Amino acid sequence: MINQTFDQFPEDLWITAVQVATVWTEPSSARRIDKDGTANPTDIDSWIAHLDYAASLALCNENRVQTQILYGEPVLVTEVKEDWAHVVIPSQPSSKDVRGYPGWVPIQQLKKLPKEEWIASEYAAVIKDKTWLETAGSEKLMKISYLSILPVKETGTSRIKVGTPHGDNFLPAEDVYIFSAEEGMKNGSGMDIVKAGEAYLSLDYFWGGMSSFGYDCSGLAYAAHKANGYQIARDAGDQAASGKEVEFNQLEPGDLLFFAYEEGRGRLHHVGIYYGNGKMLHSPQTGKGIEITRLTGTKYEKELCAARRYWQEAKEN
Repeated sequence: MINQTFDQFPEDLWITAVQVATVWTEPSSARRIDKDGTANPTDIDSWIAHLDYAASLALCNENRVQTQILYGEPVLVTEVKEDWAHVVIPSQPSSKDVRGYPGWVPIQQLKKLPKEEWIASEYAAVIKDKTWLETAGSEKLMKISYLSILPVKETGTSRIKVGTPHGDNFLPAEDVYIFSAEEGMKNGSGMDIVKAGEAYLSLDYFWGGMSSFGYDCSGLAYAAHKANGYQIARDAGDQAASGKEVEFNQLEPGDLLFFAYEEGRGRLHHVGIYYGNGKMLHSPQTGKGIEITRLTGTKYEKELCAARRYWQEAKEN
């Protein structure tokens, strides 16, 4: 299950205060053309729309971007260098740092709050593609991503009052799933994992993407599991190193498939979600959208090197 615990944080929390904060390899990694993604407020739609293929590909090929964090996601700040903060992200497990995924974020995209303000008995997770955060007067403040999680202050029939880095605001009740901080999000089945990913068919690939504005391959796998109460590692290599090993002749929908260069013997480079009937759901590469593809007769059939299962069978009563 994914529950909300803050034991690893100091008394003050640094909270993501923009719709999506991109985590960069170094402060110098962000370019002038990335200003809509490094500002506060961000305009992720505009940023992605104005990146041509070469500029998007460079985020990967020039090792500029590491990952992303969603609105309301807490981080540990380990260093501040001028206008940038080095962070680790406890909600994104990584072999790069035992505390969480590391990287650099513009400090203006974070807000420091007393930890007690973020602790609640219930939390609201966005379950729609995107939804609008609104003021008490129904003014639209910010369009936020699927799986953004905020503390619940008060429930209503049409709107949920939530705590945010910008004070108390509101989300449409139909757009969120409310879960207990103690019990966490309910665990789903393998088919539930497939359905979570299937909702984003044709969404453009985005390197480092961890939001419904754009996912990369391991970001999609991470999000589909998070939506179903499973916290897995952020990167494909780490995802392949854990979970239950599955033989290729025993695959079930929701299992993760891993691919490596040199016909499966080289460096691992890709992950997809087994869809069933010899097909895979995945976010393939820059310039393409999330798709369902058959494995037989493709490069993926030759490069398949491992399969892992993180979901659990429903327990009999």
